[in-house]
Amino acid sequence: MTVLRRILRTVPLAIALAGVALVVPDSAVHPTDVALMKVQVAEGTDLGKLAHGKDIVTVLAVGSDARPGEDMLHTRGDALHLIFLDLKTHAAADIGIPRDSYVSIPGVGSDRINASLYYGGPDLLGQTVGNLVGVQPDYVFVTRFLYFQHMVNAIGGITVHNPISFTDSAIGSFDAGTLHLNGLNALKFSRIRHPLAGGDFDRSANQDRVIRGIQEQVRAHQGDPGFIARGVLSVMQNLATDLSPSELFRFAHVLADIDPAKVTNCVVHGGFADINGASVVTPDVAAAQRYGDEARDDATLESC
Repeated sequence: MTVLRRILRTVPLAIALAGVALVVPDSAVHPTDVALMKVQVAEGTDLGKLAHGKDIVTVLAVGSDARPGEDMLHTRGDALHLIFLDLKTHAAADIGIPRDSYVSIPGVGSDRINASLYYGGPDLLGQTVGNLVGVQPDYVFVTRFLYFQHMVNAIGGITVHNPISFTDSAIGSFDAGTLHLNGLNALKFSRIRHPLAGGDFDRSANQDRVIRGIQEQVRAHQGDPGFIARGVLSVMQNLATDLSPSELFRFAHVLADIDPAKVTNCVVHGGFADINGASVVTPDVAAAQRYGDEARDDATLESC
């Protein structure tokens, strides 16, 4: 597997929070590269009706490990983030879930949580993650990541705040402090895990930093004349979705309106185990449920 391929597989799907796939004009997106789907087990997911009672929207963002020619909606997932959006306060909460978390998959049995996309598509993945956190997502956002670098470059790069310096000899080095990243370096920053003390857990935290950087940049440009409208019209020609045009436009505004100062995040930590010869993560289910309880009403996480 090439270094570039390894990087692309682990870019955070939580770019959904930033709304990049919806609001970046002229981004090169194709139907087999990105999808935004309603989850059938969720209730009240019509964004057009949110002003009449539903204030919190939940989006499960996930990367697909599909190879060229494979159905990205029925393969193993990657970089899982359950995102809560508050339409009234413009707050957002991001719960990162390690892809190797060993859980019960409805109708299947126990396996890594990312395998539920392979077994039953976005609906089953959404149900499995929802069972872990205690909150079912309204939408599932899936992508192959192949256009991520272009989109970060299209918005002028992003700024992240890196707490510690780290180096991966195969991928790259990053100093501590405030960093401005282009598309390729944002990919690399999201990829590295081996030199990080917390491994996958710390990588998920870095993915959240990239999410914040993208969302801040998109929010800074959302007031540009026609920015969201052009993006939605362009993506409507290429995006695989079961949302109506009005829902998609509303969705873009909801994402772009998130206040970066009101974004909180936690990663579901746990232990490690060897099950049937495979290394897996044993998630802290109690913590995952606590995060869900904290975020369900106001899209805010109090502590991790």
